[in-house]
Order: sequence, then C-alpha cells, then structure tokens
Amino acid sequence: MVEIDLTRPANDAVEWLLDEFGWLFDVIATVAADVVGALEDALTGPPPLALIAALTALPLALRRWGVAAFALVAFALVDGMGLWVETMQTLAVVLVATAVSVLVGVPVGVWAARSRAVSVVIRPLLDLMQTTPPFVYLIPAVFFFGVGVVPGVVATAVFAISPAIRLTELGIRQVDHEVVEAALAFGAPPRRVLRDVQLPLALPSIMAGVNQVIMLALSMVVVAGMAGAEGLGAIVTGAVTQLDIGAGVEGGLAVVIVAIYLDRVTGALAAPRA
Repeated sequence: MVEIDLTRPANDAVEWLLDEFGWLFDVIATVAADVVGALEDALTGPPPLALIAALTALPLALRRWGVAAFALVAFALVDGMGLWVETMQTLAVVLVATAVSVLVGVPVGVWAARSRAVSVVIRPLLDLMQTTPPFVYLIPAVFFFGVGVVPGVVATAVFAISPAIRLTELGIRQVDHEVVEAALAFGAPPRRVLRDVQLPLALPSIMAGVNQVIMLALSMVVVAGMAGAEGLGAIVTGAVTQLDIGAGVEGGLAVVIVAIYLDRVTGALAAPRA
C-alpha cells in the first residue's frame, strides 16, 4: 500500500508563507492586538456597576425585561466571583472575532448567493472548516502570530465564520424571486435591489448566522486560552491543568452567562418590532 506523508509539504507551505508574507502577519497581529486591547480597556476601565447597568439597559431598550433581569443578576454574580476582568477580556475577544467573521462572512455569503459557481467552490471549504477540530486551528495561528491574544482571535474568527456565510447565502436565496423581479422591473439596479430588497428580507437569516457565529466564538474560549489569550479561557485551562474543580466551575459558569446574554440580545435584535 502506498504511504502518503503530508507532513513535509505542510511544513514547507507554512515556512513559505512566513517567508513571503511575514510582514502581513505582523501587520494583522499589531492591528488585532491594538483593537482587542482598546476594547478591553473600554470594558474594564469603568466600574463594574456602571457596566452592569449598561449591559442591563440594552435589553431594556429592546423591551426584553427577562433578559434585563438576567443580566443584572448574572453579571453581578460574575463580579462577586472575582472574574469581572477575565469576563470582559473574553467578551472583547468574542466581539472582535465576531466582527471579523461577520464583516468577511456576510459579503462572501452574498457573493455565493449571487453566483452558483462561487457557492459550489466554497461549500466543501465550509464543510472542511466546520468539521475540523477546534484545536487544529491553533497550530497555524500560533505559527503565524506567536503566543497571546492574537492567535486566539484569528483562530476563533476562522472557526466561527462558516455560519455567517451559509446563513447569509440561504437568506438571500430564500427571498421571493417575484419580489426581486418586480424591483428590477421598476428600474432598480442590482445593487439597489440587494440593498433595499434582498438584505432587509434576508435579515432574520443573517442575524441567525450572527448568533451562531457568537456561539461558536464562545466555544473557542478555552482553546484560545491554550494559545495564551487572557480571560476565562485561561481560567478554565488553568483549572484543568491543576485539577481545580471550583475554578473550573466558576470559569465555566461565567462563559455560560456571557453566552446566554449575547444569545438573547442578538435574538432580540433579529426579532421584528411591534
């Protein structure tokens, strides 16, 4: 039986990328570190009570009284457990990774919806990305960006981008063709049809994709902690290595609180207004 060894080609590919595009990886690392650092400062700078009030006010503005009550109690619990800074660090990483995934994934999803060839090409790539174990993403990320928060952000963004692409494409394709044809018949150019007809009608599907991106990003928290990212991932990773059940429970509970809050808020944003 023929033996196939992909180790050397993979290593050669990584070395070639580092030699040819090392400057680009340095730029990405600098920008990502600065953005995450600025967001962390914004989240950890104010007193916890002030930020808890802001986190509670957002669902109140969306008329989600239960979510507001949950935010008040849950984030007060996080502060009481002494994990406020770590939770805000994790929230910063998740928000930046989600923003990158959405900013890249939504346009690609629109492109795939408008081009059958693009859809056919990216579909197996998305299948590969969704079935690859999360830990595998850390290997190239650490090679390209070193240890710290940047490989965590990059690995999280790449891992979480698939739902943004898939659900954007699905939402655009599910828009009634008669509505699109009517807009074209009235003389609207394709860009305006996309902006004023297809995207608004596809918004529930797109927001569902954003919700899934956030959930996948949070599922990478622990993995990002193994790459040296600060936050709850580092807490959970340390608890695993030290067999500290209490720290693991507290860190895991804080992750769950952030996940529930972001899930309910994005769900409220996607819901139609009365």
